[in-house]
Amino acid sequence: MFANITTSVMIKGSYITNGDPGVLVKRRFQTNIRIVITIAVAALVLGIFHPSLASAATANTLKVTPIRTDTQILPGASKKIQVTVSNLTGGSISVHPSINDFVAGDENGTPALILDETQFAPSHSLKRFVAPLSDFTIPAGQGKTIDVTINVPSTAQAGGYFGAVRFSPTSGDTGGQVNLSPSVASLMLLTVPGDIVQKLNLTDFNVQQHGVTGSTFATPDDISTKFRFENKGNVQVGPFGSISVKEGNKVVYTTDFNNKPQRDMVLPDSARVWSIPLKNIGTFGHYTVLATFTYGDKNQTVEATQSFWVIPPWVIISAIIALIVLIGLIILVIFLVRRSRRRRHMPRTRRR
Repeated sequence: MFANITTSVMIKGSYITNGDPGVLVKRRFQTNIRIVITIAVAALVLGIFHPSLASAATANTLKVTPIRTDTQILPGASKKIQVTVSNLTGGSISVHPSINDFVAGDENGTPALILDETQFAPSHSLKRFVAPLSDFTIPAGQGKTIDVTINVPSTAQAGGYFGAVRFSPTSGDTGGQVNLSPSVASLMLLTVPGDIVQKLNLTDFNVQQHGVTGSTFATPDDISTKFRFENKGNVQVGPFGSISVKEGNKVVYTTDFNNKPQRDMVLPDSARVWSIPLKNIGTFGHYTVLATFTYGDKNQTVEATQSFWVIPPWVIISAIIALIVLIGLIILVIFLVRRSRRRRHMPRTRRR
């Protein structure tokens, strides 16, 4: 998911270079370094892509606010976005800021940062518009607010652009090399007005239990509706709406979807999947899920429905037993009717 991750490590001291013991020590040291790098990258992913876990991923290092900024800038105009970086340690920290583009990492909304500072996203690159930032120092327990300047060229095409400003602690005693502490990032989603195309296609809408799609379920446990939107436009779009469940003509459950100030977005040229739990489902019955989604500046609407049954095992077993009994009764009736007919057509002497 990540491309061209580069980490610089400064090593104090020297290896034992003569004989096999030196080779062994060197190999063990390199192995330990690889483990540390792996842990650092994992912490980076948690800190950037899961805001709810950011404080845990950056414990005793850095914290950034806001996690995400949505902004609009006209072609030929500029805007400064303020980002605050806090030092959570007991000592002064030197910080290296970097601008990274990102793309859709998967269909669950996880962005994939392009960590190589020399590379750009193939399209919708915000990195090309952001002015370079210089390293800075934050005293212990304090924060520093920096201005991130976005310059949109007059020739910029209308649409969406997205990237991240990432902050990595550096080690002052190693010539400013980035150390292995987790970095933090503030995501930025830019819209350039003009010939905007907002187009979402609902490609899937189904009902699942324990992650398996179906139309008949034995219990009402862990039932959810799962749907997928494809963005065929040129700007990020956040669909929202309501989902309800009906049993017959009675509404048994209603919930809002993505109805919040900063909505989850579907990036251009990508797709996103949501799974919404369904509640108040009984142990037996026929249910219908109804969804109304709205998106875009013109409040375009998409509607979808899906039906399912909840039938417990005892109902199925009872139905099978009833069916067997019914078939047995039918066979018995047919047998008795045929026997009665044969007796009516038998000669009286034979009857005696």
